[in-house]
Amino acid sequence: MPSTARLQFSERSQGCRLAAEVCYDRAVDEIFHVTCPYCGEEVEIYLEPDVSGRLVQDCEVCCNPWLLRIHSEDGDRTVDVSRADGSE
Repeated sequence: MPSTARLQFSERSQGCRLAAEVCYDRAVDEIFHVTCPYCGEEVEIYLEPDVSGRLVQDCEVCCNPWLLRIHSEDGDRTVDVSRADGSE
């Protein structure tokens, strides 16, 4: 009986390790590289998995406002960035 308990513990900890790897991979999928429409710098942004639609975020380099459009299709998300001040 003790060997069975060890086996179950081993399977359980393997499952936890795999779950952590899946969570890490999912977090990587939520990171996007975008180019600022004002200064041209490439910036890395993180978007929560449930975020969709439109939102305004400032560039961390030049502080100008972006309009982010988050599209989701078949489980893949894309992000379009434009100037939020309407000057395009």
